Amino acid sequence: MRNFFTVSAICVILLISCNTAKDESDKITSQKEIKQTPQDPLKQSVARGREIYMELCATCHLPSGKGVSGAFPPLHPSDWLTDKRTESIHAVKYGLKGEIIVNGQPYNNIMLPLGLSDDEVRDVMNFTIQTWNEGEMVTLEEVQAVTK
Repeated sequence: MRNFFTVSAICVILLISCNTAKDESDKITSQKEIKQTPQDPLKQSVARGREIYMELCATCHLPSGKGVSGAFPPLHPSDWLTDKRTESIHAVKYGLKGEIIVNGQPYNNIMLPLGLSDDEVRDVMNFTIQTWNEGEMVTLEEVQAVTK
């Protein structure tokens, strides 16, 4: 009788440990799958760009991107942003001085250089284009190609 209980106890322990090991194996597999799932690069860029925009750009262009009539051009929407892509990248990267026409309205103010890295320029451009306008993703190579 003692052997029966001993064997039964051993069987129960083995079953429990096998099930626990299987659960741990499933957790490890799930964690690997999560880590290996690629994030959408455009969504990541837009999220980073939103942070930069809210910190540095919203003061003049407003959190809504609507700008201030006669002083700071709108980015929501902005034909200048989409039709003059290279000039827009240049303005974000190096600042802007002189008259521009945005959505048919003249703006003649100074936008100081913000000291952004090329990655940050890409991200803020992607935020403004993807959030309030229509256009292709701005790439790091595209930003790097824009020089003074």
